[in-house]
Amino acid sequence: MNAYPQVLFKNRRPGETVLLSEYEKAGGYQGLRTALKMSPEEVSTQVKNSGLRGRGGAGFPTGIKWSFFPVDQPGEKYLVCNGDEMEPGTYKDRQLLLADPHQLVEGMAIAAYALQTPVGYVFLRYAYEDCSLRVERAIEEAIDAGYLGKNILGSGFDVELHVHRSAGRYILGEETSLLNGLEGRRPVPRSKPPFPARSGLFGRPTNVNNVETLATVPHILTNGPVWFHTLALSPDGVGTKLFGLSGHLNRTECFELPLGITLREVVEDFGGGVRGGHKFKACLPGGASTPYLTAEHLDVMMDFDPLEVVNSRLGTAGVTVFDEHTCMVAVTRNLNHFFARESCGWCTPCRDGLATVSWLLDRIEFGQATMDDLAMLKDQVRNIKGRSFCALAEGAMGPVEALLRLFEDEIKDHIKRGGCPFAGK
Repeated sequence: MNAYPQVLFKNRRPGETVLLSEYEKAGGYQGLRTALKMSPEEVSTQVKNSGLRGRGGAGFPTGIKWSFFPVDQPGEKYLVCNGDEMEPGTYKDRQLLLADPHQLVEGMAIAAYALQTPVGYVFLRYAYEDCSLRVERAIEEAIDAGYLGKNILGSGFDVELHVHRSAGRYILGEETSLLNGLEGRRPVPRSKPPFPARSGLFGRPTNVNNVETLATVPHILTNGPVWFHTLALSPDGVGTKLFGLSGHLNRTECFELPLGITLREVVEDFGGGVRGGHKFKACLPGGASTPYLTAEHLDVMMDFDPLEVVNSRLGTAGVTVFDEHTCMVAVTRNLNHFFARESCGWCTPCRDGLATVSWLLDRIEFGQATMDDLAMLKDQVRNIKGRSFCALAEGAMGPVEALLRLFEDEIKDHIKRGGCPFAGK
């Protein structure tokens, strides 16, 4: 069904996991062999020239992030893979690791060589036990084949990887909170600067990248930056992206699609359209922290820059669709309750601000609000945005801000009616 080039999912089969022999037959570990024939700087340059942007949500250029890393600094340095995938509507990393975990192992080996970090950690949320087992098996296979361990492939470079099972909270997706959690400390964000590249895990230089980002690296080394650019459909886009579809669709699966594909094609061709023959009302385009899109945005390209133009974000490309009978106040209330519960409590805008937003959305949804509550909700968004210690509260305001911008009439209708007009529908 998917006619687009498959890179990360080319070996994927329902209910099966690719083992080393099959991965090698499909060209696996050729990227690592290519990288080891180059200097570490040349490997980083290849990644930079590819234009790869982080697939974990922030979208920061990976090659530029690597360029900040003090490769030549003596002493311990670390590579960390962020697999704490806990944002509602996002499940791409899990699907990737269940299908083809050697991509991550190879990507981390290449990144370790490029950054000269002999020790790497795969940080996975506690609920991903099935992924943990598959990654551990892939690591064991890679050690036996000489792709990990001492003097990998006769290069003189040593690299070891370890899997860390997190206790699990949403805040651990923030890279410095993750580092604190990996050290066994309370997972709260750290002050920046210094950034992890200078002082990260155990106070040493550390690079943190997402699962999908690292799994993409081997393919860039194997096929080259120019090839990676050709995969996208948008003029300035590069590569493919894993899109996790959920919500009111006929088909809720994870697909590998080119960046620049339109939202309409994602929803209608891959999601099978809105279930029950209902109309498309809105969606979260990139996970629970991204501002809503509406039917007027169906022809927008699903890529970083085009989505920013329409006041949203690609995020993790977790596309959650809502039909015409959905109360957007109720959706936003549900999302904000999640973020308020997952706040680490470190800063006032997040700890108290999100709780206040939840209280206001409760009042609106259950018919207790006045127009003063709507004004207060707008004030809370202004007070929280740009003032929280990390991006958790900022992200939580994405859907709330979009609710106010796109569905204010729906909020006012709740207030005038004294309750939700969608109740019972």
